[in-house]
Amino acid sequence: MTPPTVRSSAAHDAGKADGASTRAWTLRLLVLGIVLSALNLRPAITSLGALLEEVRDGLGMSGSVAGLLTSVPPLCFAVFGVMAPRLARRFGAGAVVCAGMVAIATGLLIRPYAGGTAGFLAGSALALMGIAVSNVLMPVIVKHWFPDRVGSMTGLYSMALALGTALAAAVTVPLTDTLGGSWQTGLALWAGLAVAAVLPWLPFVRGRVTPPGSEKAPEATTGGDVSVGDTSARDRDEAARTQASARAEHARVQAPRLRMARSRTAWALAVFFGLQATAAYITMGWMAQIFRDAGVPAGTAGLLLAVTMVMGVPLAFVIPRLATRLPHQGPIVLALGVCGLVGYAGLYLAPAAGAWAWAVLLGVANCAFPLALTMVGMRARTGPGVAQLSAFAQSTGYLISIPGPLLVGVLYQHSGGWGLPIALMSALMIPQMAVGFLAGRDRTVEDEAAR
Repeated sequence: MTPPTVRSSAAHDAGKADGASTRAWTLRLLVLGIVLSALNLRPAITSLGALLEEVRDGLGMSGSVAGLLTSVPPLCFAVFGVMAPRLARRFGAGAVVCAGMVAIATGLLIRPYAGGTAGFLAGSALALMGIAVSNVLMPVIVKHWFPDRVGSMTGLYSMALALGTALAAAVTVPLTDTLGGSWQTGLALWAGLAVAAVLPWLPFVRGRVTPPGSEKAPEATTGGDVSVGDTSARDRDEAARTQASARAEHARVQAPRLRMARSRTAWALAVFFGLQATAAYITMGWMAQIFRDAGVPAGTAGLLLAVTMVMGVPLAFVIPRLATRLPHQGPIVLALGVCGLVGYAGLYLAPAAGAWAWAVLLGVANCAFPLALTMVGMRARTGPGVAQLSAFAQSTGYLISIPGPLLVGVLYQHSGGWGLPIALMSALMIPQMAVGFLAGRDRTVEDEAAR
């Protein structure tokens, strides 16, 4: 007859095996959700950039109003992004991201058919609201579920984001032509991708899955189990480690709110985030139009924008991994800034002749975004710290970036050319490099906020 202690040990081992299998399935599902969500975080913007001239003609927009339209993304990101940590504490990060994907799908579906500029802006705002909360929570989810793989997971997420951005820029015009030439259809079709991104997050909506290390620790065995010897000792050690992990997780959840305004690193990261976002949204909203005004056909201009965006696919995976291995990320910031300055100079001097080279260089410069996300994960020690820093840096940063695309539209309309807008873009790159260098120092916001 099998002794009770042996049966208990076998049952415990089987339970551990089932738990490991469940955790592995959960992590795979989470990775799928992160990738699909990241694919949806920019098509709402770059698909519009590729068809901006058609949308302007269809809705009767002036250059200034079009500039306002390209400023809506950072405005929504600033307003709604700050709500993300509070919503995540109440409903769970997975549930909030799931709701964000639903908002993206709904906004993309209704905005082309809402009628008039006001309806178009309202539909865009709904989609951008979903993008905003997901933007803020992605670094939090990565830090919480993959604490030992922040660089690689941020790289994967950023690579998928860049791929979605490039895909929308490249294929929106050809698909629009294939589907009859209606810009409404060309914009609405991207809602389907957002619908697909909802599905992996459904198991996370009501907390049916939990992070590794947060499961309830098994109770310590007593009495006859001691006779199992080494097996029981290992079980007790594992139980103790699990309990310690659970207590640490509880402590992180209950961590006090940090005063980010006291942290110089938080401010440097916020300004860096804002200036790189300014460059990114000017690029996504206006670069195709710059090439079209230089005589480049619409389809080719869309491909050039796609090249700029697709540069982030390989580099968004390489740069975060490199950044996590360096004590100071400032040199990467400076290298990306130099690429941006050369690209802007090329746009001014020979926009059509060297179009492909400028598209590549500006694509490299746009990789300041995954670098900023990586630094968010590195400049705080805990999950709640990352959540607060992410919300502060992104919300403040997007507020800083709001005037940029609008000012480009105003300068373009009133100067009749691209000289002044390109000069503005070049001028903004200098402070971006400076504050990015400061944000790259090996500091944590918890230490600075405490002081």
